Amino acid sequence: MTTPAALRLPTAAFRALIAAAALTGLVIECAYGSVPVVLSFFTIWTNILVAVVFTLSAVRTYRGLPDVDPLWRGGVLLFILVTGLVFHLVLANPSSPFNVVEDLDKLTGAKAVSNQLLHTVTPVGAVLDFLFLTAPRRLRPRHAAQWLAYPLAYVVFALIRGALLSPGAPARYTYPFIDVAQYGYARVAVNSLVLGLAFYALGLALVAADRYRPPRENRISSPA
Repeated sequence: MTTPAALRLPTAAFRALIAAAALTGLVIECAYGSVPVVLSFFTIWTNILVAVVFTLSAVRTYRGLPDVDPLWRGGVLLFILVTGLVFHLVLANPSSPFNVVEDLDKLTGAKAVSNQLLHTVTPVGAVLDFLFLTAPRRLRPRHAAQWLAYPLAYVVFALIRGALLSPGAPARYTYPFIDVAQYGYARVAVNSLVLGLAFYALGLALVAADRYRPPRENRISSPA
């Protein structure tokens, strides 16, 4: 499915802006922090994917080519949506037992900007792209199961990394809900299972939303 000629430029420009927001946040984080530590966070992994996939999508749209495979487009949407939801509902929520509100309140200047770009701007941009610019009815239920490989790979990476680092190392466990040192492996396993189920449920919800949303003239194309 390709974009109508009249919509190619604005669609490509919007997708390029999303990629630029992700890239700007990534550059700021790397400039102000330890690159190995920065690259250990799920948020960073996901925004790298956003930057790559939305750049490819923008280029393909501008050239009048079919969009990136829906497995990747839908996956990136799910991953960055989870990033935004976990940040706002768990990490930045004072009522959450895993909140890091005190640390977030200390962010100023460029770091505060990057925090908003990576956790708010890119998720909102990806959702808007899905709702108004992406061809509907291309996601399948099997995609929701396939997308689980990504968070599973991240949790395995984060736990191995934490086990190899010495106690007191910066961001030894990148997120409080997978902090084995504080909660133990049993609690972390439960936390990971709950998040995995939520991940799968949200993936199925995206598939359902994609299937039942009506076609609109300003999307890439009408359903085949």
